[in-house]
Amino acid sequence: MFTGIVEERGTITAKDELAEAARLTVRGPTVTSDAAFGDSIAVNGVCLTVTELTDDGGFTVDVMAETLRRSSLADLGVGATVNLERAMRADGRFGGHIVQGHVDGVGTIAAISPTPNWTVIRIVLPPALSRYVVEKGSITVDGVSLTVSGVGHDDGGSWFEISLIPTTLEHTNLGQAQVGNPVNLEADVIAKYVERLTAAGGKDND
Repeated sequence: MFTGIVEERGTITAKDELAEAARLTVRGPTVTSDAAFGDSIAVNGVCLTVTELTDDGGFTVDVMAETLRRSSLADLGVGATVNLERAMRADGRFGGHIVQGHVDGVGTIAAISPTPNWTVIRIVLPPALSRYVVEKGSITVDGVSLTVSGVGHDDGGSWFEISLIPTTLEHTNLGQAQVGNPVNLEADVIAKYVERLTAAGGKDND
């Protein structure tokens, strides 16, 4: 489990295309400082397993076809900046919200509106995710735990907005975001459980 509090921005240093999979090598000195084989590290919000550690503070992960299909990792190349977070320690502070590292879909940045003290980013949602996104609720964007500051719908589809403070822009890759960029989205897991229980009418669903 993760919290959506990004620990550092890493860089993809190698990408090997495999049969219905990919192997990524990511440099991240902070997240690899105590990492071991088999540990979980979120890369742009995707929970991945460390398969190898490199001498320069990097780690290698294998990304299967399902993950490539459901996330934006397939679009990333060597040199791309990614948000990194180690799995949450049981005795650590819970600074964000419950993040599983299981991406629900890919959104598209539709607008970026800077102001003197923050930046508002509008993201178009996949239709199936819009019901989970509510104003003042939590959502994970490329692994960053954020509060939804607005929701709406127009000719471009359903969208939500997030308001980013300078610290978030500086310490995550959202500070480099551009209109048209894809971003990984994970809806609040509580909303999904509530929907499931409501649909089942509170009864066992075999």
